[in-house]
Amino acid sequence: MKNTAIIIPTRLEAKRFRNKPLVKINGIPMIVHVLNRAKESQVGEVFVATPDNKIIDIVEENGGQAILTKHDHPSGSDRVYEAYLKQLKDNVDLIINLQGDMPNIKPEAISKLEKLMKVNSCDIGTLASPIKNKDEITESNIVKVQLEQDLKNDDFLIAKDFFRIKKDLKNEKIYHHIGIYAFTNVALTKYVKLSRSKLEIERNLEQMRAVENNLVVKVGLSDSTPLGVDTEADLKKVSKEMN
Repeated sequence: MKNTAIIIPTRLEAKRFRNKPLVKINGIPMIVHVLNRAKESQVGEVFVATPDNKIIDIVEENGGQAILTKHDHPSGSDRVYEAYLKQLKDNVDLIINLQGDMPNIKPEAISKLEKLMKVNSCDIGTLASPIKNKDEITESNIVKVQLEQDLKNDDFLIAKDFFRIKKDLKNEKIYHHIGIYAFTNVALTKYVKLSRSKLEIERNLEQMRAVENNLVVKVGLSDSTPLGVDTEADLKKVSKEMN
């Protein structure tokens, strides 16, 4: 592999929590926290992909690089692809899509995913952590990933399914999915040319487009569970943790 780049897709018009990239945590906008964690991973160049000039200004004021994209993308990965074409094509062969609402992701988790991608063969890689309590299984804001076997520290196992809520679970290997995806450049190009899939739309999970089209998605184990900020309650929780 040649080089790796991290692209953080983000926008102000999120349906559940408008303007959340600019919400401050400990006096710093959330998107800047994510940008800094990405830089600290030291896996490659970091870019923020956004259709909003307000976000671009904040990123650049804080020493980051931003790429202006169009507004109407069906998923974050589609936005990442536009940024990849504009800025990085032919220069990188591994692209990490890091969600812009995980301000407390550990840099070590990002670098672990990159290492797993470099020594394994798959189209897309992601991370998961153990379920801490049974309430998470029925919490629709927490995305789960189902595997065929237990996930150990150095494993990189094929994902069987992703879901928010699922009935009749009995002894399945279920983990808390973490919103980070590493694509080979070939897989990202293939992914964005596919139509939105049935389960992608029904579950509001972009990774189902890959699963339903037989792209190989593998999962590594994270020793931490970064909080995705989708609501005001999430913001309070992550702010408290980051204090």
